[in-house]
Amino acid sequence: MSTEITYNRIAMLRAERGISRRQLADALGVHYQTVGYLERGEFSPSLHLALRICAYFEVPVEVVFSLTPFPRLGAETVPRSA
Repeated sequence: MSTEITYNRIAMLRAERGISRRQLADALGVHYQTVGYLERGEFSPSLHLALRICAYFEVPVEVVFSLTPFPRLGAETVPRSA
């Protein structure tokens, strides 16, 4: 088993659009449990599946997948001035 981790925002994108795991799975042609495994980071998609996911959400690959953890939503990226 590989120790390489691929981080993703599949769950966030899916929730943002009000799409169930089953709906996404049907659109991608995979089992709905596969979507769960992907979201939890228990499975890394093939390049082909990753590109299909990005095409489905109509976003670039780097919006969905990363080799480093994504910053938390709402985390400050610019320091506030006093």
